[in-house]
Order: sequence, then structure tokens, then C-alpha cells
Amino acid sequence: MDKIDSFKVDHLNLLPGIYVSRKDFLGTNCLTTFDIRITRPNFEPVMNTAEIHTIEHLGATFLRNNSEFKDKVIYFGPMGCRTGFYLILSGDYKSKDIVELLKDMFRYIIDYNDEIPGATAKDCGNYLDMNLSMAKYISKKYLNDVLNNINEKNLNYPD
Repeated sequence: MDKIDSFKVDHLNLLPGIYVSRKDFLGTNCLTTFDIRITRPNFEPVMNTAEIHTIEHLGATFLRNNSEFKDKVIYFGPMGCRTGFYLILSGDYKSKDIVELLKDMFRYIIDYNDEIPGATAKDCGNYLDMNLSMAKYISKKYLNDVLNNINEKNLNYPD
């Protein structure tokens, strides 16, 4: 079988950032998949499932309620390697097009102090696996270290 494109990215030189992972077409509608890389693969510790799960719940809630993007969000969820998230938007986008959206999303997580949306047995298959404090810590680190200082090396995959 052919190696899929995401396995062709040099993960030894991949920095935290926002990358266009792929673009797919359904008819004439473009779907842009973003690689939202939170930790540096194979250099930094991966995120634990509790904080990933919390960021997923809060991030999805924020994105699906965002006035500009709510009707464009197809999917937001974690990578299996636990170094980041995928965001799929309906539309033809570049990485820089969603920097402000992600800044707002991570600020929302940092400032969040209520019950986590969907964190009940009725609403979620693993509702006890949540860690708001660590989700806030990771979000603040990503916002300060990456999003607030974003540049081309954090917006384009390494060669």
C-alpha cells in the first residue's frame, strides 16, 4: 500500500504550529484539514488523554458556536499520537486564515471556569477523563509560545 501523505511529513523537524494537512473536494466544495500541532513530535512529552479530552470538548463547543465559522466546522478532534488536533473546515483556507480563530479558542479554554460541556455520563462515553487545569496550562503555553509569535516555520510543513 502507498504511504499516506501525513506519514510523509518529517516529524523530526515538525514544530508546534498550524499546518494545512490536506485539501479534499466533495464536488466543488473544498474541505481543508488543519494539523494543529501543540507539542513537538518526538521531542516533547505528548498530552495525556484527560487534557486532550477537555480541549476537545471545549474547543468543539467554541468552534461550533463561533459566529463566523460555526457553519464551516466539519470536525475537531485529537490526533492519535496525542501531539495535537485536526480541524476540518468547509472552504479553501491557508494556515494563516485561522490564526485568530485559534487564538480566540485557546483564550476561551484558558478563561473557562464552569462545568465542561458534555462531561456527563449521558453525554459522553468517558466523561470522567477530563482535566481542566492541564487543558488550561497547555492552551496558555500554546497561545503564548506559538500563536502569539506565529511565523512561516509554524505555518508551513518542513521540507
